Amino acid sequence: MIRVGDTLPELELDAFVNDEIKKIKLSDLKGKWAVFLTYPADFTFVCPTELEEAADLYEAFKKEGAELLSVSTDTAYVHKAWHDVSPAIKKVKYPMLADPSGRLCRLFGTYREENGLSIRGTFIVDPDGVLKAAEYHDNSFGRSTPETLRKVQAAKFVREHKGEVCPAKWTPGGKTLKPGIDLIGKI
Repeated sequence: MIRVGDTLPELELDAFVNDEIKKIKLSDLKGKWAVFLTYPADFTFVCPTELEEAADLYEAFKKEGAELLSVSTDTAYVHKAWHDVSPAIKKVKYPMLADPSGRLCRLFGTYREENGLSIRGTFIVDPDGVLKAAEYHDNSFGRSTPETLRKVQAAKFVREHKGEVCPAKWTPGGKTLKPGIDLIGKI
């Protein structure tokens, strides 16, 4: 299982993207931020609400130099079938990765052997392929894509501004901190 600070290994997966099924290598993502959204299965209840919200914010992620990728243990053909019939999923323009063997979900620690499904997880990977953030939660409630975008913006800011860190609720243009310097005035 990969942990924050580890580099993603090379994997190749099928994906449904732009109305076709193609192969995507994790190394293809080097040079840009990547956000992986794991979820349990297509044709479910909470999942389309999350993937639709991510689709609505896809352009904002791209402006930050980030690629969104959803991941479930369904095949790319099931992703296509879902895309063809669901108004919410028709909005999805980002790659929908197929992980029927559970390789990527096992790597992220979201795969559940007892049912062959993934729990919900969000993983932010930097342009060097290093995992910068990981979030896990129960499948009974959805995640907040605007918060994921904020985390990408914060991680990107810190990468571009060495020596600065972002406090809680930081948004672009907000006040940052300089460890050591900001603490001196508070002692």
